[in-house]
Amino acid sequence: FTVLFMYFTSVSTAQTTDCLHLREQCINGANGCESVWNVVEDVCNISVLGNRCKAEDAIGCNRIIQVLADEYPEFKNCVCTTDSFYMIYDLCPYPYLFVLDNISMETKLQWSLSALSKQAYTANRTCLDVNKECVEDEVCNKQLSLYLKVCSVSKKCNMEECQAAIRFFYQNMPFEVAQMMTFCDCIQPDESCHRAKELLHGKPCAVTAVPTPSCLNVIHMCEENELCRKKYTAFWSKCWRHVTKECYDDEACLETLIKDDMPCSANADCKEAYVSNWGTMLRVECTCQNLPPAEQSLCELFHHMLHSKSCFS
Repeated sequence: FTVLFMYFTSVSTAQTTDCLHLREQCINGANGCESVWNVVEDVCNISVLGNRCKAEDAIGCNRIIQVLADEYPEFKNCVCTTDSFYMIYDLCPYPYLFVLDNISMETKLQWSLSALSKQAYTANRTCLDVNKECVEDEVCNKQLSLYLKVCSVSKKCNMEECQAAIRFFYQNMPFEVAQMMTFCDCIQPDESCHRAKELLHGKPCAVTAVPTPSCLNVIHMCEENELCRKKYTAFWSKCWRHVTKECYDDEACLETLIKDDMPCSANADCKEAYVSNWGTMLRVECTCQNLPPAEQSLCELFHHMLHSKSCFS
């Protein structure tokens, strides 16, 4: 509990810059910022009414945001402190205004100076140990604090915002660190460890839907979302290519796969694809209860693919 106390203290005392305030300063200033901002709104298709953005010209949006951030660096790390503020690009509605690869290079540079990032990945780490190491590391603690601010259970949870925060958190850290956090676990009945695990893995905000969807519905919802569909396709191709779609309609094939605990490729590419699933529908808790018998085996197959870590053991 000492670790968690340290953790929430760091969150509550973190100093952040409000994006909305910066926007108002930009529009009302006489330093040329307003003209750049107007181009950002046009190119990135931002709605001043607070609706979600849809940047159809992603490359152009990237470029003009980079121009704004280069000219006015305070925009790089601002945080939105109001739910009505609009966001930019395909990680909407993450509370950062600018979450783009070419700008997050600054974050990656910070990680390169982190002692935690220089540790080699070791399996069977407890989530309490991993959480403690992150809290004690200045770079990791900063990123974790920002993520927890979005996913905090003390306010009304917004699943999409929390999922986007997790995506940013995991995708902007060294893969060795991401592995440690993703594959950490607990030995029963260590309550402190389980609490740390929930914090690291976005529970309950990012993974608990009410009512709990079936695993079949999770796959269907994922396929309807472009970002999730790309990640699922990569996950299948890197980890489960041997599970062919022809098997989906073959009861005997499905039962054989489930009975054999269905190993994945478990190589580095597979692990990276698995980590990339965090912050998408693919990590939402799902069930196979109350389904028709004809759908049961396929549902169990998807549940195993999405939530079992046995193939990485």
